[in-house]
Amino acid sequence: MLDWSQWASAISNPASDLGELVWRLRLPRAAAAWTVGALLSLSGCLMQVLLRNPLADPYILGVSGGASFAALFGMTIGISAGMIPALAWAGALISILIVFSLARGEGPWSGTRLLLTGVVTASGWAALISLLLTLGPDGSLRGMLFWLIGDLSYARLPYWALVILLFIFFICLGMARSLNVLAMGETTARLLGEPTRKLLWLVYLLASVLTATAVSIAGNIGFVGLIVPHLMRLLVGSDHRVLLPAAAMFGGLFLVLSDTLARTVLAPRQLPVGVVTALLGVPLFLLLLNRARVKQ
Repeated sequence: MLDWSQWASAISNPASDLGELVWRLRLPRAAAAWTVGALLSLSGCLMQVLLRNPLADPYILGVSGGASFAALFGMTIGISAGMIPALAWAGALISILIVFSLARGEGPWSGTRLLLTGVVTASGWAALISLLLTLGPDGSLRGMLFWLIGDLSYARLPYWALVILLFIFFICLGMARSLNVLAMGETTARLLGEPTRKLLWLVYLLASVLTATAVSIAGNIGFVGLIVPHLMRLLVGSDHRVLLPAAAMFGGLFLVLSDTLARTVLAPRQLPVGVVTALLGVPLFLLLLNRARVKQ
């Protein structure tokens, strides 16, 4: 592990051996970790407003299942590693379209129909993923499992992911007042003049795109999109004008910290970062639940 003087030397001298390590490996991986954490945290905030359920997370509607199936299918047939993110994004898009087309229906918005459609779709993807793991070659099984758990070992930050993050972030900031109203309930939002049906579908699509982008970079990293929005609501309140930037920033920092632990706690072996986020997230979430119970 590098100390501060080594970091300063590496950053100021990119041509050195240490500079090559930092600029080509460490910084791109840290940037990918921060971006994925911010994507998942923003998606978690939106999903919890969309479903009005504090247990909602970015993966609840099956987007990650489609991405994982497509990525694992690519690994099974031997597609190059550079094509896996694009394949995962395509699978996530297919899952988004399936859930949207099946849940949209006629008449008023139904969060229950959306949730049920997403859960059933996720179960279908899970069955297909199990089939791939059963039939897949033994040589690629380790990489497939790491993808399912969530791993940043080979992650690099594609510029399009950063563009998507910034674009949707500013859209969400512009919608912050509408999100605040929507969090009070659909009836209240409708009485205050919000076009609830269009707004809810827009929130679903934005959250799904955020999740698809995160999964395409690093696989299924759990608990970030569930824990961070809860924690930020305790620290900064429920106003989305403040909550969204705080969640994005802290979600990125949380995943960078988790990835650092994944690299160092059993060095030279590396853990999948999804294992670390789960180990940190479970006790933290139980602590938040207990605190909420005590306040009640």
